[in-house]
Amino acid sequence: MAPPPVVTGLSPKEGPPGTRVTIRGEFLGARASDLIGLSICGCDCLLSAEWKSPNKIIARTGSAKGKGDIIVATLNGGVGTSTVQFRAYHESIGPMKESAVWIEESPMQSLAWGRRSLAPTGYSQEDPLGLSIEGNEKKITDDLRDIFPDSCGDLSQENFSPGWFLLEHHNSTSFEDLKAGLSYLRRKVESQRDGQLSFLKANAGSVIDQLDTLMMLRDKYQDDVKLVGNEPVEKLRKAILESIIESKSLFLDVLSRREKADATRAALLALSRHKFLFCLPNSVVRSAKKEEYDIVINDYARSQNLFGKTDVPIFRKVLDEVDVRIAEICKELHKKVVNMPQSVEQQKKFVKALINLSSISSNVSAGQHTKAKFITGDPAWDAIEARSKYLEETYKTTFEQYVAKEGQQSSSKTRDNRDSLPYRVQFCEELTEIAAGWIPDLWRLGQAYFTGELKVLTETKPGNFKKIILKSIEQFCVYIRAAVLSASGQKSLFPSSSLSWPNNSNSAVSQLLQWLPHCLRYVRISYATLIRLDLPSEVLDIVQRLIDQIRLFNLTTVFKRTLDKVKYLEDQEKWTMGVSDYPGATLLPSLLEQLIVETLEECHTTCLNPEMRELSILEPNSDGQREISQRLQDILDAFCGVIESLAFQRTDDDAHGMGVSQMIGFPNSSHVNDSEFKNWGGIVSWEQRLLCCMANCMYCSKTFFPHLGNIFIKFGYPVPNLAIESGQASINGLFNSILETYVEHKSDPLLGTIEPSMYIGRFQWNLVQECVKLRPYAHECYDNLVGVYSEIFTISPSLLRLVLEPIVQTVAEELARLMSCVQKFNAFGAIQANVDIRLLRDALKLYSNSTAKSFFGEALEAIPQLSPEGDKQVNDTLQTIKNDMKLQLMCFSVQNP
Repeated sequence: MAPPPVVTGLSPKEGPPGTRVTIRGEFLGARASDLIGLSICGCDCLLSAEWKSPNKIIARTGSAKGKGDIIVATLNGGVGTSTVQFRAYHESIGPMKESAVWIEESPMQSLAWGRRSLAPTGYSQEDPLGLSIEGNEKKITDDLRDIFPDSCGDLSQENFSPGWFLLEHHNSTSFEDLKAGLSYLRRKVESQRDGQLSFLKANAGSVIDQLDTLMMLRDKYQDDVKLVGNEPVEKLRKAILESIIESKSLFLDVLSRREKADATRAALLALSRHKFLFCLPNSVVRSAKKEEYDIVINDYARSQNLFGKTDVPIFRKVLDEVDVRIAEICKELHKKVVNMPQSVEQQKKFVKALINLSSISSNVSAGQHTKAKFITGDPAWDAIEARSKYLEETYKTTFEQYVAKEGQQSSSKTRDNRDSLPYRVQFCEELTEIAAGWIPDLWRLGQAYFTGELKVLTETKPGNFKKIILKSIEQFCVYIRAAVLSASGQKSLFPSSSLSWPNNSNSAVSQLLQWLPHCLRYVRISYATLIRLDLPSEVLDIVQRLIDQIRLFNLTTVFKRTLDKVKYLEDQEKWTMGVSDYPGATLLPSLLEQLIVETLEECHTTCLNPEMRELSILEPNSDGQREISQRLQDILDAFCGVIESLAFQRTDDDAHGMGVSQMIGFPNSSHVNDSEFKNWGGIVSWEQRLLCCMANCMYCSKTFFPHLGNIFIKFGYPVPNLAIESGQASINGLFNSILETYVEHKSDPLLGTIEPSMYIGRFQWNLVQECVKLRPYAHECYDNLVGVYSEIFTISPSLLRLVLEPIVQTVAEELARLMSCVQKFNAFGAIQANVDIRLLRDALKLYSNSTAKSFFGEALEAIPQLSPEGDKQVNDTLQTIKNDMKLQLMCFSVQNP
């Protein structure tokens, strides 16, 4: 907005109506079109104003009276202020005053009888009081006008005021002189009231002359009556009439032909002189067909200036015909204004022409009666509404066309190339191009409407235009949402609208998802176009919300695609153990890490980098942050499901390929066949796969899942702590489940062989003959535990304690049960039982928890107490056996394998 105009100077500062005034000041407008108002003393003087520069305006005053301000109004600065005032007054016109009005200059009669003054040049009005006014300073006229607003000091005027006269001419006269002047005035009035007798006495000679002249006139009139009668003119009148009739009879034909010739000549002369007017009806039509509306406007305005006030019937008839043609041109122009599509400049050209023609026509209609009916609405606003409606219809038509195309494709069951653009994406491209092309045109047309480029015949409608812009933007966003976001299926993140894409089949949605970045790019291009228009923030926020929703949907889609890839990681597991810190862990977590890194890179490239006037969608507590946390949690849960599937997947070879121990049938995992080697890459048994899965679970819980936070930080994402903690909880639960399965799988066969091996060959504890070595069941139990140890140590030594402690506990519990069930021991039987139990207890000490130690104690308590000799024999036997089994006992003696 420009500063308000200020009037600082005025020349002249007073004058009667019509005075040419030069106004000086500041900010009086950058151009002539900026001047929209000028008021002098409360009178509108805009029509006479002539803009010279931003500091100078020349105008003529109106019919105002008194002092007042000079107020200037400009288009951009508004109503201004004035530091000076102009005084307007109405002056009387006397015989010596130069004036454009004719003054009757009849000679004034002098007091001497019969004498006339030759000219009024010597006329001067004497003082009615008979006083001299020399040396008196006249009262300032401006002050007198303020004191007597409706009076004057001129003796010849009807509104004469004695007070004004005295203040103006005798403001310095003393009161005694004024009294003397009053006496003089009274004597003068009394002298004029003397009778006619005194007047006749003073002018007796003139009166006698007048009587003689009157008598002489009477005598001459009587003589004329005797000579010619009372009606001397009647005979003359009759003679003249007879001569006229006779002359007409003689020259009637000649005169009629002459009249026709004169009329024809006058008509031809009128046609030649006013050829412009008579050809105007056809010329305006021809110019209108060529769209030369400037010529039409100029010719029409010229005709109204030249002949607008004529009373000649033929001219009036031609002007009426011109008005009819102009009315038809206005109707055609109005049709062209609302006819779409067309460019903004073309539409503005039609609007300006229509406004100018309607303005001239309205002046004609106001000044005189005309049969033509002119356009009286607001053509500029009609143009805006027509462009807005066409934009809405274009949106709808484009949407219906692409919906129909997709419906035809689905009904024909033809599959297009996967690389070709889906119809939704094509619709998104075309709709963004329409919005980027038409909304700026609509905005520019509205700006021309409100800035005065298009003359407004009625009051402007800024509120309605704002609604039109908002509606066009909102509809654009609604159609984009219908094509792009209706396939999301997430009503919480993307609220559904009344409009949706009809076909939301899985194939159509899957085709759309891979083109989401493409759609986002086109919407951003149209958004950048709208930003350059300097639209209100309220309008731009609508498109910004749409972009944020598409970005969020793209983010969700990328993570969902990653989730689908994670579910197929099961097929990519080659059981290659490549984690140095966690022996037994495979490369499966690294595959997941690779997928997550690719996902974060893709999201960062396609949807997370904010562009012009965009904000981050990963603000704290935002939908984007919650969505990333939820999707990562789904990915980690799916990864846990992959590990679970790999852990509990068993084939027929796994069920029948188990070896048995030499005595009873303990499972031995040393059997390998070709099919297992081919399928699992060297890890051939189901038990070993369980161990690898447990190692993966430990690695994920302690190292890999916490490391995901660093990956998110590296790519600029907020750390999804909740998802990581949930993934750790899930992977820990899966680890416990796999551990329980593995321990149960190893414990049940082992426990099942202890009792049969203890009583093999009908062994009885009360029939033992000697004790020099371990019983076979103790050997077998220890060897089987060594086999489990060997299997775990080969795959993942870190799992030894976690797996062996519960197995040792169950073995100790079983031994305690069996010892408590023995009814009778002989001396050697008690020694043998002590040797067996104590050897197992001492060998498994490092992998025995408090419960296992308690069970070993219960087993020893169930054996009868030995004598000192028996106790010494037990110690000696144990020492001998330990020496013999030194190599076997070493595997359970390592503190941290």
